[in-house]
Amino acid sequence: MQRTYFKQLEHADASLPLELTEVVNQLPFNEQGLLPVITQDATSKKALMLAWMNKTSLCQTMQTKRMTYWSRSRECLWIKGETSGHIQSLKSISFDCDGDAILCQVEQVGAACHTGRLDCFYLHVDLNKSRVFVSGKGDL
Repeated sequence: MQRTYFKQLEHADASLPLELTEVVNQLPFNEQGLLPVITQDATSKKALMLAWMNKTSLCQTMQTKRMTYWSRSRECLWIKGETSGHIQSLKSISFDCDGDAILCQVEQVGAACHTGRLDCFYLHVDLNKSRVFVSGKGDL
């Protein structure tokens, strides 16, 4: 049913907004009740991290404008920066064409990665050399 809903949106009138609650209720959360969320710096457009949201964390993020994820390892809500001080303030949110991925643009304060790096994508693949290079932590 959800796939049909998002398929119909391909032809929706762009001048007619949709009710947010209706769209959220149609999101195809997986068997664990989760959707992947890509977090991107709103200014630089750099991908900062990939995490997971359930319906509660999504709604809390939209309400508070503070990025709230679902921690699969701890099995609880996780407000980014609650312990580290490296907060993410929500600037915009989008859903992909199938409704099965979320893109959040944020203002990042401090490091996005738990390793202290600016982003979580610090393992860089060099296809020509068949190697992976690890970026340093760099200055915040």
